Amino acid sequence: MSLEDIFVPALALMLVMEGVLPFLAPAAWREAFSRMVQFSDGQLRFMGLFSMLAGLLLLFLIR
Repeated sequence: MSLEDIFVPALALMLVMEGVLPFLAPAAWREAFSRMVQFSDGQLRFMGLFSMLAGLLLLFLIR
């Protein structure tokens, strides 16, 4: 398996998942995004770290 066999479909799926909320509930997405803009750098970093760890855990569990 090459990197393209994994990375491109994963990137495509990520873009689809990120587009679901703005498509289905744009007002809720806008409100959530406006709240996130007010977070401190530390809070945003924690959210990013948590998201990465959750993704890694999910990958580990399905393999």
